[in-house]
Amino acid sequence: MSVRLDELDRKILRVLQQDAARSLDEIARIVGSSKTPVWNRIRKLREAEVIGQQTVILDAEKLGLEACFFVLIRTAEHDAGWQDKFLQTLRARPEVQEAHRLAGDIDYILKVRVSNARAYDVFYQALISEVRIHNVTALLSMEELKSTTVLPV
Repeated sequence: MSVRLDELDRKILRVLQQDAARSLDEIARIVGSSKTPVWNRIRKLREAEVIGQQTVILDAEKLGLEACFFVLIRTAEHDAGWQDKFLQTLRARPEVQEAHRLAGDIDYILKVRVSNARAYDVFYQALISEVRIHNVTALLSMEELKSTTVLPV
């Protein structure tokens, strides 16, 4: 269910997506409003869960996580028990940044960040020891061309 946003809401969201650490005064100045209405809008956007958890974005390479793998998974099992176990396994693995269930020939795709190919193999061995998987294909990203958390509002 989408939330109705006016232009001021959209301006506030664009500013927050660029840098959520900005002060309320700075946000109000940028969007051309005063502090109280901006604060009320932000509070309402949080209550409506348009604004979720606030966090920081870390540089994976500077932290030694230089390898990004996209892992394509096919499974022959689709029952609820298997899916629950698979989901628990993914949530327990900090290397998994994203996981998506897909339509088509591939059942799942994972975005996995690790230090190198050996670390990926450790992840892979742990994954297949915990959950039965029919086929796994790992694709190494050679270069990240675009990465953003910003949504077009």
